[in-house]
Amino acid sequence: MATFLYRLGRGAFRRRRFVALVWVALLFVAGFGAATASAPTSGSFSIPGTEAQKAFDLLDKKFPGMAADGATARIVIKAPAGAKVTDPGVKAEVEKVISGLKSGPGAAEVATVDDPYRMQAVSQDGSTTYISVKYKVSGMELKDATRDALTESGKDAQAQGLGVEIGGDALMVAPETGSGEIIGIMVAAIVLVITFGSLIAAGLPLLTALIGVGIGVSSITALANVLDLGSTTSTLAMMIGLAVGIDYALFIVSRYRAELAEGRERDEAAGRAAGTAGSAVVFAGLTVVIALVGLAVVNIPMLTKMGVAAAGTVVIAVLVALTLVPAILGFAGKKVLPAGEKSKLFGKGKPADAKPKPNGGTRWARFVLRRPVMVLLAGVIGLGIIAIPASKLEMGLPDDGAQPVSTTQRKAYDLMSEGFGPGFNGPLMVVVDGDKALADSTAERIKVLPGVAAVAQPIQNEAKDAAIVSVIPKDRPSSHATEELVREIRAGNGDDVLVSGQTAMNIDFSQKMNDALLPYLALVVGLAFLLLMLVFRSILVPLKAALGFLLSVVAALGAVVAVFQWGWLASVFGVEQTGPIMSMMPIFMVGVVFGLAMDYEVFLVTRMREAYVHGERPGQAVVTGFRYSARVVVAAAVIMIAVFAGFLGASDQMVKMIGFGLAIAVLFDAFVVRMAIVPAVLALLGHRAWWLPKWLDRILPNVDVEGESLRKHLGEDSGPAEGPDKDRELVNA
Repeated sequence: MATFLYRLGRGAFRRRRFVALVWVALLFVAGFGAATASAPTSGSFSIPGTEAQKAFDLLDKKFPGMAADGATARIVIKAPAGAKVTDPGVKAEVEKVISGLKSGPGAAEVATVDDPYRMQAVSQDGSTTYISVKYKVSGMELKDATRDALTESGKDAQAQGLGVEIGGDALMVAPETGSGEIIGIMVAAIVLVITFGSLIAAGLPLLTALIGVGIGVSSITALANVLDLGSTTSTLAMMIGLAVGIDYALFIVSRYRAELAEGRERDEAAGRAAGTAGSAVVFAGLTVVIALVGLAVVNIPMLTKMGVAAAGTVVIAVLVALTLVPAILGFAGKKVLPAGEKSKLFGKGKPADAKPKPNGGTRWARFVLRRPVMVLLAGVIGLGIIAIPASKLEMGLPDDGAQPVSTTQRKAYDLMSEGFGPGFNGPLMVVVDGDKALADSTAERIKVLPGVAAVAQPIQNEAKDAAIVSVIPKDRPSSHATEELVREIRAGNGDDVLVSGQTAMNIDFSQKMNDALLPYLALVVGLAFLLLMLVFRSILVPLKAALGFLLSVVAALGAVVAVFQWGWLASVFGVEQTGPIMSMMPIFMVGVVFGLAMDYEVFLVTRMREAYVHGERPGQAVVTGFRYSARVVVAAAVIMIAVFAGFLGASDQMVKMIGFGLAIAVLFDAFVVRMAIVPAVLALLGHRAWWLPKWLDRILPNVDVEGESLRKHLGEDSGPAEGPDKDRELVNA
């Protein structure tokens, strides 16, 4: 592989005009397709195998035209002080709101609008009422005109002194991530300039990463409606594509500058960079692809499509790093300086006869080699303590009660809780597949359950062979009590009585994600273990990589629980409402962080493996790996932390949680696991770290990620091994 990538990189450098033209053409084609395609929707959402999904399917069959999975909205209206919503003047304003929803802009997407007076949706004190609106499409599919009509529906009533707030998933919009990405790109630019000491060299990873992300996201946008991808798919693809795109280009450029520093010609340096660092890029990309495609284990079509689409963007990032980066290096020419040299922007470099000093990576590696047990215990115990809150992890999907207090959704939620009780914010929809007698008996059985506040009369379909029973819990939708109530209603009913509605769907979704976590983790870690065993020709190194990743992820989950569930330092991170951790968070964190963690592992340890194979002792190989890779790994990690931390400023609680979780996970994995625990373990293992049984060595194909075959191809020898005292010399230095 190294020889093939060497030829590919050198060929791209020499034929840079053709390579650049191909990538520009691809960007133009993808951009044209995205510009001419219709706007993407949210895509269809289903949770196969769950009772809530079965109930939705039954509703579509028994109640055609009801739009069971359509968006819902609740317009909560509070009368002025001293008045009631049943007063003629207030009632007239409420009826104007109803009329506007039925006949105004966006009415074509409205399925039903309930009259609160006919439905007896008036609080006991007469101060509050609410209008329930059902739409034909999901919240993410609503047109902007329809959503605007909803938000404007109560303006006239507010002008007359009434309090009007709106809740429900009809106000759901795709999270805005532009500011987070901009912050990440700005920080990336600063870090790259500091790392390379040159504006040109720093700009290359950013330029190529943006081209790769542009092609990937534009392709997703162009195919969104054809493949039913949805608008949120491009968000994940952009975040992952930008992250790995900068990382991969960063490592290629860094190795290119190192080859220049050794006196290589520029085309030769580009080829060697692609053959060595490029091999690491390929296998790092494969680990990310495995993590993303592995989301299919969850068996939720939306997540599967998101994972596959994001994996496609990662593949593009790998191809960009192997071909476009060498081509751009060819255009840059002498403006990209060898490692160790700095541009005039940073002043004059060191005199030619100055004695080189060990860099930070070398000094840190030597420190760890002198005190491996202390460093290992400090890292493991520290992350272990931070991971303790993860044992109390509670998963769920946040409702409007988790929104910032300044939003209309949160105000509507609070008004409903005050006027009717918290359970009215998440009614349960019980679907009865049977006649009126079964529906009535079901309603009577549910009424006596301790967690029930109210049960409405069953509503039958036209064929009189199915009915809907609306159940109001006593507690808020995301509470344990409501979850237990759903289980009690479902107990012993068979397929004739099914519980659905948004609250039940959230409960089923959380349970499905919880059930899929261990199989997903086993699949991703297992496949990556085999892949890393192939790369490093070792059993203990991949095992150490997997265990270190698990430690960093559990510690990150502990930090998320402490902040977002327990409320520690909540004000620092702008958390206004604590509650259960978003059910997607653990699997999402495992997939994204695993890919990035294995990136750092592959780039760092591959350099050590290369040095070891070429004759260096284990301790010296660790120092060599840190000498050449630590600075770049640190830069890549800082960039990723900045990208993810940029989402902490979002108003949406889920986006904030994702940003915090991913940023803290990368912090733990890159700086504690990869930079401290990994060298400490390798120092303690010595030669044993690279042990592989002979029978397994014969079976595994040799992918030559360390470039041994490349050296032979170029007519170079590995060189003699260092003396047995070299480790002691380095440790005592």
